[in-house]
Amino acid sequence: MTHENKFGMFVHWGLYAVTEIQDQAFARMNMPREEYESLIHSFNPVKYDPEKWVLLAKSAGMEYICFTTKHHDGFCMWDTKETDYNIMNTPYGKDTLKMLADACAKHGMKLSLYYSCPDWHHEYGYNPASTHQWKAKMENGVNTAVYLEFVRRQVRELCSNYGPIYAFYWDIPPKIKDPSFNEMIRELQPGIYINDRGYDIGDFSTPEREYRSQDGQRFTRMTEACNSLGEQSWGYRRNEDFYSRRHIITAIDRIMAMGGSYVLNVGPDANGEITEEYASRLRKIGDWYLRCKESLVCHEEDTFVYGIRNYKPIVTKKGGKSYFHFPDGIRSSSIAICYFPSMPKSVKLLNTGKDLGYAIDMLPEYFTGSGIAMPYLHITGIPVDELENEAIVVEIEW
Repeated sequence: MTHENKFGMFVHWGLYAVTEIQDQAFARMNMPREEYESLIHSFNPVKYDPEKWVLLAKSAGMEYICFTTKHHDGFCMWDTKETDYNIMNTPYGKDTLKMLADACAKHGMKLSLYYSCPDWHHEYGYNPASTHQWKAKMENGVNTAVYLEFVRRQVRELCSNYGPIYAFYWDIPPKIKDPSFNEMIRELQPGIYINDRGYDIGDFSTPEREYRSQDGQRFTRMTEACNSLGEQSWGYRRNEDFYSRRHIITAIDRIMAMGGSYVLNVGPDANGEITEEYASRLRKIGDWYLRCKESLVCHEEDTFVYGIRNYKPIVTKKGGKSYFHFPDGIRSSSIAICYFPSMPKSVKLLNTGKDLGYAIDMLPEYFTGSGIAMPYLHITGIPVDELENEAIVVEIEW
């Protein structure tokens, strides 16, 4: 997040994994309630190994995991005392959140918790002021007070029983203002970050999926953007339509260069595994991230007006170096900078770690209105064809 921005793993995992369709299969496919909720009797993730999840995340440079404790279907992935509709009453019968919390603690991984405000299982989960109410129970009318006390007790469990929590991620704004929820979370978890989708404004904003800021303008408040590896689902989907590596890397570079965090989602299957089709994509994205990480975290905005020909890169700085981010790539093997504070000491392409050539050149294609070529700081030798799937980051030490 701003001034402490990080790359993290989002995990959407729950009863819906059994459908192999989508995290909202209950609603989107209009499944009968009896059919969907009976999946509790077959959910048995015997291959669940949270240490593998944590080590996969670490191998991609991720520093935290955000785990869906309860999605819109109301099924709970921890040992809650507030409803029987939870993981303890499946054939598996183990507290998956506790297992993940222990694995995170063992390997120094921060843990965040996602909690859905809508609840399609609770007797009084229906909230007429909110969205995503498609499968909410309405037979007994509206009793918001009862449901909110249920939420309060569940959140207290989550913030009391699983060690230090890095961030709390409410989902789907309830359009009910009650600061006492976040106040309780802060009392139980001092120093925690809370997002903006709950019962008060929170600490950080949460742009989702295809978010794009005008001209790469730096975020003015803490921000955590998110997307999933899969276009159709956040939960596990058989035969998923996966985003290209380039599409995701472009988004990560843009968001993090603007000062935000980025949390990238995987959907484990009903056995509890992050399958290779998800894991391999994550490793490839992580490979780029680790090569460019130094430019993406703990930086400041570089406000010098460089006047770069043909591009408007996002420029950051730290430690006497400027980082020129080209999230959408570049069109040729060079970049031309019109204004610069001094001659560089060095120019490096972070994607490869290699030094780049640079000189003051008169470039015939870049000329004034009179047809006379102008001098530019000409940075050359960028292997643009080899980097077609990557955002490009150039480091200049002044």
